Amino acid sequence: MVKKILECVPNFSEGRDMNIIRQITDVIEAVEGVSLLNVDPGRDTNRTVVTFAGTPDEVCEAAFLAVKKAAELIDMSKHRGAHPRMGATDVCPLVPVRGITMEETVVLARKLAERIGNELGIPVYCYENAAFEEKRRDLANCRAGEYEGLKKKLSDPAWKPDFGPAIFNPRSGATAVGARDFLIAFNVNLNTTSVRRANAIAYDIREKGRPMREGNSLTGKIVKDKEGNPLMIPGSLKHVKAIGWYIEEYGIAQVSMNLTNISETPLHIAFDEACRKAEARGVRVTGSELVGLIPLKAMLEAGRYYLEKQQRSSGVPDKELIKIAVRSLGLNDIRPFNPEEKIIEYILGRNERKKKLKDLSLEEYMNKTASESPAPGGGSASAYIGALGSALGTMVANLSGHKRGWDEKWKEFSDWACKGKEIQNRLLELVDEDTDAYNKIIEARSLPSETEALKQERDKNIQEAVKQAVMVPFKVMETAFSAFGLIREMVEKGLPGSVTDAGVGALALLACIKGAFLNIKINASGLRDEKFMKDILMRACDIESKAMMEEDAIIKLVNSRICPEKKQQGS
Repeated sequence: MVKKILECVPNFSEGRDMNIIRQITDVIEAVEGVSLLNVDPGRDTNRTVVTFAGTPDEVCEAAFLAVKKAAELIDMSKHRGAHPRMGATDVCPLVPVRGITMEETVVLARKLAERIGNELGIPVYCYENAAFEEKRRDLANCRAGEYEGLKKKLSDPAWKPDFGPAIFNPRSGATAVGARDFLIAFNVNLNTTSVRRANAIAYDIREKGRPMREGNSLTGKIVKDKEGNPLMIPGSLKHVKAIGWYIEEYGIAQVSMNLTNISETPLHIAFDEACRKAEARGVRVTGSELVGLIPLKAMLEAGRYYLEKQQRSSGVPDKELIKIAVRSLGLNDIRPFNPEEKIIEYILGRNERKKKLKDLSLEEYMNKTASESPAPGGGSASAYIGALGSALGTMVANLSGHKRGWDEKWKEFSDWACKGKEIQNRLLELVDEDTDAYNKIIEARSLPSETEALKQERDKNIQEAVKQAVMVPFKVMETAFSAFGLIREMVEKGLPGSVTDAGVGALALLACIKGAFLNIKINASGLRDEKFMKDILMRACDIESKAMMEEDAIIKLVNSRICPEKKQQGS
């Protein structure tokens, strides 16, 4: 079963006093099952974005304790800052990361909001997916009027809090608790100090846009509808909220954006659009700043986007894609951007598990394989060999895409390189899965068997573990076989000087498939499910036979290209 992981990204109205911030983060870290991932204070915004993740109940407990501590330490009556805010804990969104649905997250968010309201006496509005009514989905509506207008807002029946008293609490203000998808808080740096120009660019791009004015002038009267609401001219980007501000710490103005749906408006599209709108107003974008964390997917998509704009292959390692994204977006403009500290999957991986086999150096993996431990063994090594075979095909595709005179073929080779990278990454995951499957057999065999019931349960667990130990190498065979198309294509159409590299890739793939089949045979011998065993052995035998034919044909083709005289002689 996949472990449920929930993320929480509370924003606290304190960005200057690190002692206060530390006291808040201390209560978060004290909750077992929760990992503090990032703390991002801003002096001029006087606001700190904290990110933590873990199992759902523990995350909600940590969130409640953090809100409680912030209410004790932060006095909103004395707060000043550039960012819109209405409470000591201004917002507290929950974000599903893994193994948990948005529907489940909504239930958790509403329970958290109810607890904050009831136990702490803080007015709470539920927003985004946790909202009880449509007008409260938008955080900007919930926060309209900010802290200074909160007393009047609470007296309006239409804005009665979802939980907690409709009474103005001058010290803690109000809090918005939500359930949402990943939101990227992203600031674009400008070569100006003008807030007016920064706001103009923000209005150009944000979905809400700007109020319509009579005569389309900057100073004309705002046009309103029959209900008295201003008519808006939409901006160019969907799912983007933006404002302009001046950051004294940096000495520049920024366009501050919240990207609320990165599937429809990705990071790189928002950045490029900001560049275009700034240029149109005589302003240049000098770089950008990421507030909080970002999903790995967003960085990889940005890297691919900018490489493809250069007509370069995007089938390169993740580290290269991230490096291109960082440079293209100017994420090092204000301070160094460290992927290990800003990409959520990297931090979660570092915090929740020990080092994987695929993360070891080549020498470390070799030495671990050579040790007295039975794992990693032949199955794991087979997957590793297959990953190398696919990687050789990927290398040839990337090299071919750069060959002088082949410029019109770059996309074709890039697509092949991306396919090869996908295969090699999957095989790398199977390097660890094979060893994990072996360890589960050992764990099952160590279960107690003193009674007949315990013995039956132990035997059942052993059989399930053995089936898994059969299926993992079968997946290795299937995955490795899918790389033969890449290898054949590179031998036939790839860089002539690298044809033997592709040939070695074919040899490695066959070795991988044969090795994985040996693993299946020895593990299947312990199965009592004869139907399952016969079926998997038949399918594996078919893959091995086809792989032998593919490898033979490819090696003959390689030899014909490097020894053309043999081809002419018919040998």
